[in-house]
Amino acid sequence: MTDGAMLDDALDLLACPHCAGALSRSGGSVTCANGHAFDVARSGYLSLLPGDAKTGSADTAEMVAAREAFLGAGHFEPLAEALAEEAVRALGDRAERPGLPPGCMIDLGAGTGWYLARALDRLPGRIGLALDLSKHALRRAVRAHPRIAAVACDAWRPLPVRDSVADLVLSVFAPRNGPEIARVLRPGGALLVTTPTERHLVELIERLGLLTVDERKRERLATALDAHFELERRRDREWPLELTPGDVANAVAMGPSARHATRAETGTAATPVTASVTISTYRAGPG
Repeated sequence: MTDGAMLDDALDLLACPHCAGALSRSGGSVTCANGHAFDVARSGYLSLLPGDAKTGSADTAEMVAAREAFLGAGHFEPLAEALAEEAVRALGDRAERPGLPPGCMIDLGAGTGWYLARALDRLPGRIGLALDLSKHALRRAVRAHPRIAAVACDAWRPLPVRDSVADLVLSVFAPRNGPEIARVLRPGGALLVTTPTERHLVELIERLGLLTVDERKRERLATALDAHFELERRRDREWPLELTPGDVANAVAMGPSARHATRAETGTAATPVTASVTISTYRAGPG
């Protein structure tokens, strides 16, 4: 399947960001009945950003390249596997409900689509929507899996997604827009949120003076989501890493601390590092 080939199948899940109307494709553009038009990039992703969108906070090409290299080296493989397992558990028998086709999977702040692709491997037949602000990330996400459609949008604005189309939403170290996630999820659908614990990459934080994890992160997560979802369960996952100097440089360059440390500061020897995250599973109401 060529890059972006899943986009046509995913259009029924999407909505115009201006009027929420249905979308249809004509060649290299997508339009709604009210005449709003959006470009399909040559790489295959669709931009549904309104004209006044601010993209200054989007991941740069350098950040995305560092993330792809770090993830490709397998350092977060335990997290990808844990998320895929939790997705299968959370969905249960939802794919087998008579008369109702499987809902899609949405990765909000999907980056390169690496985690979404791993979950799709375990859940055949579902479409994955990779939503991100960064065009550099989406160029890679569209190639991450044959069942991914990649869409540029702002997670903090109304999502260009139709109501109640998703059975599962992923948020991996990404923004969480509670009302919009609740809107796009089907009744009983699941939201999987991955957040770092205070021990995540602590060795690099201490050595390089990187940004620290907010001590009130769990409280802020509850504030953002408890009004819209019921917390089903939380699981902590921790594993050791042995990072080369190149791995350390990529770990710094791919995240919010990219401007707080230089590649020269990352040292010359292999570094033992702790990866530590919490996976929270939330459930949408029955409708």
